[in-house]
Amino acid sequence: MRVVAGAAKGRRLEAPDGRDIRPTSDRVREAIFSSLESMDAVRGSSVLDLFCGSGALGIEALSRGAGAATFVDSDPAAVSTVRANLASTGLANGEVVRADALRWLDDGARFDVALIDPPYAFDEWDEVFSRVRADLVVAESDRVLDVPSPWVVVREKRYGGTVVHLAARE
Repeated sequence: MRVVAGAAKGRRLEAPDGRDIRPTSDRVREAIFSSLESMDAVRGSSVLDLFCGSGALGIEALSRGAGAATFVDSDPAAVSTVRANLASTGLANGEVVRADALRWLDDGARFDVALIDPPYAFDEWDEVFSRVRADLVVAESDRVLDVPSPWVVVREKRYGGTVVHLAARE
């Protein structure tokens, strides 16, 4: 797994061991960020990488010019891996937080873009969408999601077993 584009293009990213972490493939990350960049939603933005795992999504955003990224995961191995990946890519404007994702959202932090990629068994999407404070949400799942109001799906695309939803507030 590598950073697809930007300042850290080609840099190798590590993933934590275990079956619970499923890093977003390079192909899917490239498609996500092509969509976001076509909307001028990356450069200078504040980004949340929720259920960050390896941090590949947030690191891709930083590499492509995001102003800052916050990485949140409850797994200590994931948190350690994200810190190592940030160090190896030389991207210093990332904050890494070890916390339960849903509880952490209750803090009310606001972002331009939220990148949300929980384990595929995750089924609390309504809670995430009701708590996240962002202009755009990229939600990655193994199925089509019923995105609740006040969110509107702008784009939805399947990549093999992965479905990516890009949603904006109404």
